[in-house]
Parts: sequence; C-alpha cells; structure tokens
Amino acid sequence: MDRSLQISRSFWLFCLFFTVGLTYADEKSQKTSIPHLSSLSPSSGLQGQKITLTGTHFAPRKGKVYFGKTELTEKKIASWSDTRIVTTAPKGSGEAVVQLMTSKEKRSNQLTFKYVQTTPGDSGSGSGTTFLSNFKILANNDLGMHCVDDDFSVFSILPPYNVINAQVLGQDASGKPQLLDKNTVILRYAPVQDSNKSINSTSLNKTNFWDLDPTKNLSYAELLFGVNLGKGQGIKNLYMPADAPAPGNTAFGWSDHLGMFTAEGIPIFPIDDVNHYNPYPMLRITAYDARNPSLELAHTDIVVPVSDETTCSNCHATGKIAANNPNIVWSNHLNLEVQSRNNVLLAHDYHENTNLTNQKPVLCASCHYSPALDLAGNGQPTGDQIGHKWMSQVMHDYHADKMAEVDGKAIFDSPAPVAGLDTKLNGVPAPDQQACYQCHPGSETKCLRGAMTETVTCQNCHGGMAAVGGAHALRANGPIDQTSPAANQIRKAWTDEPRCQSCHTGDAVKHMTPAGATLASDGIRLIHAYDLNDPAASPFLAGNKRFAENDHKLFRYSNGHGGIACEGCHGSTHAIWPSDSGHPNDDIAAKDLQGHAGTISECTACHKANTLPLTLNGPHGMHNVGDSRWGQEDGHPAFYKSNPAECKACHGGDLRGSVLSKAGVDRNWRTEWGNKSVKKGEPIGCYTCHNGPDGD
Repeated sequence: MDRSLQISRSFWLFCLFFTVGLTYADEKSQKTSIPHLSSLSPSSGLQGQKITLTGTHFAPRKGKVYFGKTELTEKKIASWSDTRIVTTAPKGSGEAVVQLMTSKEKRSNQLTFKYVQTTPGDSGSGSGTTFLSNFKILANNDLGMHCVDDDFSVFSILPPYNVINAQVLGQDASGKPQLLDKNTVILRYAPVQDSNKSINSTSLNKTNFWDLDPTKNLSYAELLFGVNLGKGQGIKNLYMPADAPAPGNTAFGWSDHLGMFTAEGIPIFPIDDVNHYNPYPMLRITAYDARNPSLELAHTDIVVPVSDETTCSNCHATGKIAANNPNIVWSNHLNLEVQSRNNVLLAHDYHENTNLTNQKPVLCASCHYSPALDLAGNGQPTGDQIGHKWMSQVMHDYHADKMAEVDGKAIFDSPAPVAGLDTKLNGVPAPDQQACYQCHPGSETKCLRGAMTETVTCQNCHGGMAAVGGAHALRANGPIDQTSPAANQIRKAWTDEPRCQSCHTGDAVKHMTPAGATLASDGIRLIHAYDLNDPAASPFLAGNKRFAENDHKLFRYSNGHGGIACEGCHGSTHAIWPSDSGHPNDDIAAKDLQGHAGTISECTACHKANTLPLTLNGPHGMHNVGDSRWGQEDGHPAFYKSNPAECKACHGGDLRGSVLSKAGVDRNWRTEWGNKSVKKGEPIGCYTCHNGPDGD
C-alpha cells in the first residue's frame, strides 16, 4: 500500500475516533450534569409554605421552579445553590408536580407536593384547632457524642443507647411560631445518606450485643441488662429503621420533664451499611400530622454521633504498662479489645480480691453506680452499689495519677494553653497526648468539635481527672443545685458539670474577672470555667445571667427564648455550631433552618418575615437580625438614645464592635451613607457604617 495513503487513512481514523470520543464524553458530561431532585421538605402543606428542594447539579445561578403549571421565577425563589433551593408553595390544590429548570434550561426529574386545606389539630396551647404552616424541626443529639462498647462478652460500661431531643414549630396565620406537642404531630427518624454517601440504617451484624453467650445460652444483652431483646431491639424498645418491626419502633416519645419530643435509646453503632467506620452517622427527623400520620409536615437531617473508641488497649493490652505484672497470667486473646478487657478484670480481681473473671460478662454499673445507666431514675446507689464509689469516681480519680506517659508520649491533664508545645497547636496538645482521650473518643473520633475546638481542651471546662473523679470537695458555687448545697459536697457525675455561664459570664459591659481565671483575648469571656487554684474545678456562677442556663439545670436541659431548647439554637453539647471544616454534617440542620451555618440567629428561622416589631427581646437580649428597619431612624438610633448601655453590651464599650456582635454570615445594607457590607465573623459597631453614635 502507498505510504501516503496509509498515513491518510490513519489520520482520518484518528479523527473519527477522536470525534466519537469527544461526542461520548460530551454526552456523558451532559448526563451527569442533569439536575436531580432528591427531596422536598416538606412534601405537603399550604399555600405560602416554605419549601426546601435538595438534590444535585442545580447550577449556581437561579433558574426556575415549577409547581404544576405555575412558574416560580427568580424573584419568588429565596435562595438557590447547586444542591439546595428555598422557595414557597404557590396557590394550588390537590397534588402538584414539582420540577426545576436550570439557567441553561436543563430540566430535572419530577417530585410531588400535596396541598392540604387544613393543618394539624391543636397548637398545644389548648386554644383548639389552629391553621398552621411553615413547620420547622429543631433536633439535636443531647451530648454531641455517645459512647458504646466495642465488645460485650467481657464487661460493659455503655450499651447502644443514643438520644435525640426535638421540638416542632408551626406558624399561625399572623406568622407567629407555635410550639407543637404530641397531640399535634408525630416524629419519626429514618436513615439518610450523608455527603460522603455513607448511610446507617441497621444495627445488625455490627456488634455482639444481641449474640448468645456460648456457655450460658443467653444473649449478652440479657446477661448484662436483664432484658430479653430481639435482634436489633434497644433497651427502650427503639430500633434502627431497617430493623424496626413497626413504625412505632422509630417514633419519638414525649418528655413531660423536658417539654419536648425525645427518642431515647436508639441502638446505633459507628459502622455504616457497607461496613465503613463512621462515628457521625445521620438520621432524618420527620414530623407528621398526628391526625393524618401519612402527611409529612417537615424534616431535618442531623448527626447522631456514636463512637466505640474506648481505647483500654493503650495501657491494658498484654505487656503494656497496666498489664505487665509478672504475678498475673495475662490474656492472650487474639482480639486486642477483648484481650485488654480481660486484663482489666484480671487486674481488678488481683487488686480488689474479686472473682469477676469467672462472672463474665460483667456490668460495671452493677457495683459502681452510674447516672448514665440509672434507667429506673433512682438518683443514687441501690442494692450492690451501696458502699461502692460511683463509676465516674473510680475511673477518673483512680487513673488520675497514672496518665503521665503512654508509649513514650507525654500525656497532658491540664487546661489549654499548655506551655512548651509547638506554636501551631495553639496551646492545645495533640489528641493522642490528652489524658481524657486515652479512654474517651477524641484521639480519632472527635467528641469535642465545633466552635470551641481550636483553643480549649476538656480540662478548660471540666478540670483535671482528679477533679472530675471527685477527689476534692466542691466550693459553694460548684453544685448544679444551688437551693441548699451541702458543705464539702463532692462532684456528682453527669450532674455537677461545667456551665455556659462559667466562661460566658456576661457581656461587654458587665462580666466577671475573677481571681484565678484568665480573660480571653476578646476581654469578655474566660478561658477557664473555674478558679485554677481550686483543685475541685468548681464551675463559676455568673452574676450577669445573659448567657446562663436555667437555674439548677445543665445546658442540655435548659430552654430560653420562646421556650426553645438551648441546644436547638446552639447545637449539641461538645459540638456547638458552627462545626469545624472536618465535620460538615453537623452544620446541615442549622443551614436547613436559617440558610447558613452557626448559631440560629436569623429571626426568620422561626418567625415570618416582617411580622416582628423592632425589639431587644430576642434571644439573650438581641435585636432583630437581618431586618432593614433596624438601620432606619426609628430603629437602632432610637434604641441607643433611650438605653445606650444595652447597645454597648454587645457592640462594645467603644461601640466599635465585639465578639458578641460578629456577623453570622456576609451581610449588606443600604444606608444613607451608601451601601455597606461586612464579611462573616466581622464585628459590627457604630463605626461600621458611620463615624460613631454622634457622627455622620
């Protein structure tokens, strides 16, 4: 064949294949960029109901949303991102097909929205049937992290037992939010995929909790907790959704004590459905009409954190510092966790003259009272627990002087900032060098995460291990119950805990500067919750109660503005909003409520826009947030003239802004001095827009 002809044919074949390849790649690209709607929240409601559309490939620029034949254009769409759209349901009836079209005219799949003509029964106030709309759910895990045993064949400290607390709001015809109760709505939880496509729907094949002890022919659950449970059944009869025999086994109960919905005892484990480790699984919390349980009103997605990272093996694995006594025959079990737990019982038998090794499995709380396992609500030791120290005391105080070094690494049991560390650590030791994280989740799993993680350790709030173990008597301000604190009272585990007000002692005008404590760089907050000269680490009580919990209650049991739980606006204990970049799942609920991460600060998260008067009666004495009226003459200028101290409380004594007046999100204003803007995190004061309170 002529060489030039061969080259020509090769060239044309190359062009053909290249063109086909480009066409295929373009078709594939177009296919993957087609917008996909995954959910509507809620999927039913009234005209004017706020609707959140979630999915993928919506594109960053606003397009259009269709409700049946009604086209919602840009002005009627509150927000639009590549994965989330917020709009309101237009006038309609029956069922409407919902679809979106991107700015490049690509149409999504279709979902269905169901119009309802009436809303759930009673507002909870006893006023009879009320027309409600724009339902919202505020839901949180109660602790920010729950621990669970990795093995139940030797001993157990904590069973699978997670807790979610939740409140449901609905707006009446005037836009005023109403808290709803069990007579109005039903709450249930379901699995939901997170951003990494991890989903946790079942507890089966993830634990030996329900397995039979081979020598006693009873499950470890029954031997430990005295309850005969079915596979997947939790101690309080809740299940993971895929294991539940009926919808009621994933339903929230109502707590009269807390005045909110609670799902207590969810048996969740940190293993997802494809056997990947994930200590931050998500569940979808959905509200349904109590009179029509198939009618969805709203949903939100939250983290239900759980970790089995109780690393006894750091010290108790055979040959390690706590398992090297030559007088004891240590375990040689191949499973390191089981080996370490066996060694714990062997050491206990040797030092305390017990025979626990032959009584496996052992429930530690059967002798050492733990409020976390006081399901009967006794409030104090009973039976075999009488005469023994509490579980927290024997664990923390006993180990307090044994945490100087592990595997050649120095272990720190002191509050930050710790001197002598690498400057990049901001005075916070690496997780594997912190005393608490030798046993609690934290070395790998982040129990403490969110807004306060960069500058504090557990000890900044709780004190050292001896203090947590009650080795020293509390000062008078220490007990949570201040009605009549007893002299020389020692710390009660799970009750006498640090308080928000112990560091957040007030505002820019009135706050504490106690001896033995250090002010943060903002000059308002403390960086330790107690006097550093107090070995019991008794939490401070603030005189200014602006940021205090309810009297005699912890943060997780307190409520504030309008009866909303503190955790509902601030996030879970140990995982306060906004979360850090490594844990974006924690921020999803806040974004769903107000459109951005962080403390719930937007009035429109609960109230209908433009229905509130200008006020200082918001949470913690806040004024209206994100309301253009506040910049007008009868807004903040009038309030300042009547009570300048109230403005200075958050905006600083010099009115140039403080940590309390930082913008929660990028903001823009149109003022008589022109358009003004601030970035998220910038403090706002009188000089942000004009030259001080008296300037132009």
